[in-house]
Amino acid sequence: MRYITFPTTLVLQAIADGGRYGFDIADRTGLQTGTVYPALRRLELLGFVRSSWESEKIARREQRPARRYYEITRAGSEGLSTALKRFENLGRLNSRTRHA
Repeated sequence: MRYITFPTTLVLQAIADGGRYGFDIADRTGLQTGTVYPALRRLELLGFVRSSWESEKIARREQRPARRYYEITRAGSEGLSTALKRFENLGRLNSRTRHA
């Protein structure tokens, strides 16, 4: 299992929670688009998400650029679960060092 960084985990969690395109994911995570889009590329290379472009016709009708929509894969769900456990343990380690 390949590990992912905390910001990439936030991006994956946002997709799992229903975020579907870059700006939506940036809004949900509070991350800059310069962090979100590279994370999306890494997640797709890992097979954790898959993407597809919306129809130009829909984008034109709504007078905006076409969106690239992302969805989490089964491997992505497993990777997210592993990452959340990993960062949960990091939080426990941090609270132990504060109380020592």
